[in-house]
Amino acid sequence: MSFLFKSSNGGTTEKTLPQEEQQEKINELRKELGEHSSAAIQDFLSDASLARFLRARNWNVQKASKMMKAAMKWRLALKPENICWDDIAEEAETGKIYRADYRDKHGRTVLVLRPGLENTTSATGQIKYLVYSLEKAIMNLPEDQEKMVWLTDFQSWTLGSTPLKVTRETVNVLQDCYPERLGLAILYNPPRIFESFWKIVKPFLDHETRKKVKFVYSNDKESQKIMAEVFDMEELDSAFGGKNPATFEYNSYAEQMQEDDKKMGSLHSSTNSLLESAEKEANGADSDASSEASFYSGTDSPKHEDGEHSITKKNG
Repeated sequence: MSFLFKSSNGGTTEKTLPQEEQQEKINELRKELGEHSSAAIQDFLSDASLARFLRARNWNVQKASKMMKAAMKWRLALKPENICWDDIAEEAETGKIYRADYRDKHGRTVLVLRPGLENTTSATGQIKYLVYSLEKAIMNLPEDQEKMVWLTDFQSWTLGSTPLKVTRETVNVLQDCYPERLGLAILYNPPRIFESFWKIVKPFLDHETRKKVKFVYSNDKESQKIMAEVFDMEELDSAFGGKNPATFEYNSYAEQMQEDDKKMGSLHSSTNSLLESAEKEANGADSDASSEASFYSGTDSPKHEDGEHSITKKNG
C-alpha cells in the first residue's frame, strides 16, 4: 500500500507507508469510529475497508473518520446489502448496467455501462440499481483483488441520456461510499458532444479518480492498445473491439443476479449469527443490543470533499 502526498503542482508523490504504520492507522481509525450494534455496519468495518478509506484520505485518520461516518450513515439509510433483484428489475431491462462474464487480466470484476440505453426517469431508482450493481460486483471479486473496471459504451448516447444530477450523485456515491474500489474507467468511443459534458463532470472527480479515466477510440491504434493491455481480446465484448460476440440477455442475467441475492443473504445471515453468539457470550443471554442512533446523529451525508452471468451467443 502507498501513502500519496499532494504536490504543489497538483500531482502526487508516492511514499511507502510501512505495514506496521498502516495497521496503527487502522487501529486508530477503528477507535475513532467506536462500537456499533448493526451487523451490516460491523461487516462494513473490516480492516480492508478502513484501509481503503484511509488511502482515500492520504492516511489522515480524522478525515477518514469523517468520511466513514458519513458513509455509514448512508448505508444505514439505504441498506445496500438488502437491495434485491426484484427491487431493481425494471432498471435492468435494457442492459444499461451489467456485470460482464469475464474479468480483466488483473482479475478485476468488469461492469459494463451503456448510458444510451437509459430506460427510466427515476433518479432514485437509477442510483439504487447502480448501488446494487456495485455491491454484487464487489461480492464477486477474487480474494486477492478489491477493485473493479468500468467499461462505458456510448452507443446511442445523447446529452439527454444522463442527467447531470444523476451523474453527480453517481460520482459522489462511488468516491465517498466506495473509495478505492475503481481500478480503471474506460470511456469507449464517446461522441464529440461528450466533450462539453465531460468539462462539466470533470471537476466533480478528485485527482486520483480522474487519473483512472481513459478515453479509447476504435479508430485510434494507440488508444486501442489500452484494451489489449487490460483485457484478453478473446473474452472482451465485440462492442469494445474484442472477439466475444456475446450480448446481454435479460432473463439469464436475472437468474444469475437472483443467485447472487441468495449468496449475499447467506453471507449476512452468517455474520448475524456470529455476532449474536459473540454478544451472548460476552454479555449473557439477557443483554440488550445497544443502539447506534446517538452516534449517527449529526453526521454529514456523503458529500465530495476534495464476473459471471449467463449470456446469449450470436450464431455465426
